[in-house]
Amino acid sequence: MTTLLLIDGSSYLYRAFHGLPDLRNSSGAPTGALYGMIAMLKRLAKEQPADYIGCVFDAKGKTFREDLYPDYKANRPSMPDDLRLQIEPIHQAVTALGLPMLIIDGVEADDVIGTLARQAAAAGHDVVISTGDKDMAQLVDGTIRLVNTMSNETLDQTGVLAKFGVPPERIVDYLTLVGDAVDNVPGVPKCGPKTAVKWLGEWGTLDNLIANAERISGAVGQNLRNTLDWLPMARQLLTIKCDVDLSGALPRGIEALRPNAPDRDTLRQLYQTYGFKTWLKELDTPGNGAASPVNPAVPAPAEPGEPVELARDYPAILDEATLDRWIAKLTAAPLAAVDTETDSLDPMAARIVGISFAVGEGDAAYLPLDHRYPGVPEQIGLEVGLAKLKPWLENPDCKKVGQNLKYDQHVFANHGIRLAGIAADTLLESYVLDATERHNMDDLAARHLGIKTMVYEDVCGRGAKQIGFEAVEIEQAARYSGEDADVTLRLHHTFAPRLAALPRLEALYRDIELPVREVLFKMERHGVLIDREQLARQSHEIGQTLLRLEQEAYELAGQPFNLGSPKQIGEILFDKQQLPVLKKTPKGAPSTDEDVLEQLARDYPLPAKLLAHRSLAKLKSTYTDKLPQRIDPRTGRVHTNYAQAVAVTGRLSSNEPNLQNIPVRTAEGRRIREAFIAPPGSHIVSADYSQIELRIMAHLSGDEGFIEAFRHGDDIHRATAAEVFGVVNAADVTSEQRRYAKAINFGLIYGMSAFGLAAQLGIERGAAQQYIDRYFQRYPGVADYMQRTREQAREQGYVETEFGRRLAVPEIRSSVQARRAAAERAAINAPMQGTAADLIKLAMIAVQNWIEREQLASRLVMQVHDELVLEVPEAELDRVREELPTLMSGVASMTVPLLAEVGYGPSWEAAH
Repeated sequence: MTTLLLIDGSSYLYRAFHGLPDLRNSSGAPTGALYGMIAMLKRLAKEQPADYIGCVFDAKGKTFREDLYPDYKANRPSMPDDLRLQIEPIHQAVTALGLPMLIIDGVEADDVIGTLARQAAAAGHDVVISTGDKDMAQLVDGTIRLVNTMSNETLDQTGVLAKFGVPPERIVDYLTLVGDAVDNVPGVPKCGPKTAVKWLGEWGTLDNLIANAERISGAVGQNLRNTLDWLPMARQLLTIKCDVDLSGALPRGIEALRPNAPDRDTLRQLYQTYGFKTWLKELDTPGNGAASPVNPAVPAPAEPGEPVELARDYPAILDEATLDRWIAKLTAAPLAAVDTETDSLDPMAARIVGISFAVGEGDAAYLPLDHRYPGVPEQIGLEVGLAKLKPWLENPDCKKVGQNLKYDQHVFANHGIRLAGIAADTLLESYVLDATERHNMDDLAARHLGIKTMVYEDVCGRGAKQIGFEAVEIEQAARYSGEDADVTLRLHHTFAPRLAALPRLEALYRDIELPVREVLFKMERHGVLIDREQLARQSHEIGQTLLRLEQEAYELAGQPFNLGSPKQIGEILFDKQQLPVLKKTPKGAPSTDEDVLEQLARDYPLPAKLLAHRSLAKLKSTYTDKLPQRIDPRTGRVHTNYAQAVAVTGRLSSNEPNLQNIPVRTAEGRRIREAFIAPPGSHIVSADYSQIELRIMAHLSGDEGFIEAFRHGDDIHRATAAEVFGVVNAADVTSEQRRYAKAINFGLIYGMSAFGLAAQLGIERGAAQQYIDRYFQRYPGVADYMQRTREQAREQGYVETEFGRRLAVPEIRSSVQARRAAAERAAINAPMQGTAADLIKLAMIAVQNWIEREQLASRLVMQVHDELVLEVPEAELDRVREELPTLMSGVASMTVPLLAEVGYGPSWEAAH
């Protein structure tokens, strides 16, 4: 049987536009939609071979539906200018790829597709419609099916029934009842998908339902009766016309849809104009056809922004029999979403108020366990409810998905439950797919599902009037929490196929992010021991020093003043002492920020005194005063939270409290680390990757000189100094030459210019430029890597780590030179920072697996940048010290050896 492939081109171009960053060519013209459209069509050509193909776009102007209903599509925003500029080249590209294109005046693309599909099916052809539009499900029959390349979903008659709950012939009735917010076609108020499916299941057809409207009870039944006059119009608007006259556009009928050979000259011109260098190379490579599949520049998004109205009539489980039925459903489900409602955001202290579950889209429920308010219905209760759920929660074979499940895992642990079977986390799926986005559930639902979720303030109120979740009425809590579980499952169904289509990102998620999530949970749960008394002593000493610095500052100023007031500091420095004004605030006042004070401190004593006071005051307020307050009274330890989905480079972020930014360049800062101690009979062990980013630079650049220095175990800064300054014997390199080389090595990693290097070293800019030029002469591979990376970033809008993590650089095509230069620096540095982040996560996984495999009592307690900190009993010390370097150096195979340095002692500081 021959096959007709119909492509919903209008859907494709919007998906491409919203799914890619702001890509532009060298002249600044937008290219993202064009690039994405071509990439999707190439992929479709490979995955859906067909004898006939039609790519259908909407025409400009009104259709018969606007004549019937002037408000049809009235809510749709106008087409963005950047997309409008790409429409013509998109049309050119479709034709040049050899795909017949159809645009019929006065007719929507859906109606053209419907007519062609029905005609082809009647003529005995197999029909595939590539779209993400749910309305098209009404066309499905024994020979017509839908494919959605975004979700890898194929819908035949069985698939439509499974997805929507009604067969294809009832889809129009279903859509009429629920309405279509995208096209501004109202349905029955408060009638969501679940109610529509229920009604059609009971009454068979919309006409029969209308005839029996008086028998529908409740408020939604009254809404149905109030809408009866409108429903015929809604049905007409939502019904795809399948009898459009296409004879003028297709005089030869379906034979006009035979695909043509690609127009390589036109494609070459398009690729050159819009900067698609990879595809240009393909065109010029023998054996590579113009339609060969290419992955999109960034992970393709889910269906963009179709607003979805959830029914939100999730049941509350109030008796044990109902809970037993739900536990059976959960146990039988291949994957279930779970979410907790609690009385606190502190994961170590939060207690459960209720739990929600979802086993399918729209099939969710809420289990209230500890709601407390006047007139609250009788609940199963925490003890009974958790006892019944515990076998399912702790069963590793019962797969679970959640949004930031690390928090829920802590909450269950607070009740003695060890959550197992964690198969997916939508927070991490979103983070891996696009780290630049916001990953909270409300934003994810709006961006990927078109769902405006209920937010916490909707149910608990705001400000001083906000109530705890335990005081929320159960019916309202069920709507809110049931939605959380439902949306989480829908998000996973959206993200999972996108990850599956991108093997390197899927491996990053599966092999790094998900496993390290479990390691972080165990680290947070165990916590780190703090010497409260030592911090109190240090806080008192710093307080005394601050008083002395204040008095010295008063003497230098000739009067008392508030050292915390930028206004008073400015008056003293610039009005009274007439120091030079180096920078101004946005309001025009002389700036007293840290950079200004550091520059002034080189020549004047008062700014130096202010800096010393500011540094110590911050140390006192942030650490010596605050850390003792963060000690959990139940464990006697500090429990930080490691956020995975924050830094775009993949680095972890410590907060509440932040243990990663304790200053170590001052004696006072290092003394804070002395307060991080091991319990009696144990040691603190620190394992730190040595010069990890420079080693990654050597690996990524492939520069033989750089690589050999590391292979020989040379002091890389001394070796660099010998190369740059022409010293034959590295042993003869002076300390100043080594300092210069170190600044160059690390400066170039961060994209430092000659101006920046000159400022750092206190030398002339010309001399700094000579050093950089000489560096690149000696290490040409580094210069090549930097140029390759800039070009790659400009072409695809992102760079990658060694493990496939994608790091977006959207400003790389900016017309503003400063922004473009900053993006180029970020593009060069990001693969190194990101690869370092991936390596330390792999090291954490390897170390934790080893500890558990060997059943050791040692524990990972902190992760700080490129360092792991462990708490190790005396009996295991030698074994851990011997094994850690091997474990950490063995997590990846690189052209240079990875080196981990290990130290130990009674405190974190002593371990250094």
